[in-house]
Amino acid sequence: MKTLLKTSAIALTLMAGAASAEEIGACLVTKTDTNPFFVKMREGAEAKAAELGITLSSYAGKVDGDHETQVAAIETCIASGAKGILLTASDTSSIVTAVQQARDAGLLVIALDTPLDPVDAADMTFATDNFLAGELIGKWAAAALGDDAKNAKIAMLDLAVSQPTVGVLRDQGFLQGFGIDLGDPNRWGDETDPRIVGNDVTAGNEEGGRKAMENLLAGDPMINVVYTINEPAAAGAYEALKSIGRENDVLIVSVDGGCPGVSNVKDGVIGATSQQYPLLMASKGIEAIAAWAKDGVKPQATEGKDFFDTGVTLITDKPVDGVDSIDSAKGAELCWG
Repeated sequence: MKTLLKTSAIALTLMAGAASAEEIGACLVTKTDTNPFFVKMREGAEAKAAELGITLSSYAGKVDGDHETQVAAIETCIASGAKGILLTASDTSSIVTAVQQARDAGLLVIALDTPLDPVDAADMTFATDNFLAGELIGKWAAAALGDDAKNAKIAMLDLAVSQPTVGVLRDQGFLQGFGIDLGDPNRWGDETDPRIVGNDVTAGNEEGGRKAMENLLAGDPMINVVYTINEPAAAGAYEALKSIGRENDVLIVSVDGGCPGVSNVKDGVIGATSQQYPLLMASKGIEAIAAWAKDGVKPQATEGKDFFDTGVTLITDKPVDGVDSIDSAKGAELCWG
């Protein structure tokens, strides 16, 4: 029997007659309710829903990868008569059937951060350019190493075995930025460059990052570059390196730009991270549902892309030529979580 983890169901209505005659309901379905990225996303959705007089219900998987709970949440949203769903999918291809059911029922489905597979399975995607986010940290790492980049030993700490689109895009962007030839750009792990020690999965959390790093170090204890899917995984990788006294001679790069991650850049735990903006993704998504409910208007993609690009910025205190960046002090002014 499916179980449903409902993190909040809050009525956010304007009090002085400003609410529309027909109540507008919306749902937010995230991968977890513990990762700071999704916490901030929920805060952004709640704030915009309150502003627009929308009733928002929020749901989350128990862990990253909890596909069944997300499917159950979508079914609940359809049954409740919601006008739209904001979704960060754990399994970007398997969720498509449930998403199609929602769209057939007249709901607007917006993918946040993680494109569905195929991307047009959702009505629109509001996201970081995840390939660019990976490419920026890859270019930075290669430039930071200089001539030593040709002899790098790289650990790839990915998200999940199911290879959701967000994980593939960041992984492949990093490798291209570092100067490594890609295999199939729609999947990770098929590259043949000998500098790649291996791939392991982290579930996007600190404990997963630590275990994945330990596994890859067992294969090659001289790893000197670590790509991580996000900053919690980076923190775990750092602890694994610290346990063997190698925390000061390995470059760790990541994606997120949350306040703990930016602090880790300042402290030297992470060399560089690509900052994304979950609050903007969520608030724009709520605005899109409101417009759909009122006028039947769907959001438009950024020109030249198949999604609405909410931006990305490289954060590092060790800038390199040819890669635009800001330092951790500026990153702290823009961070979340």
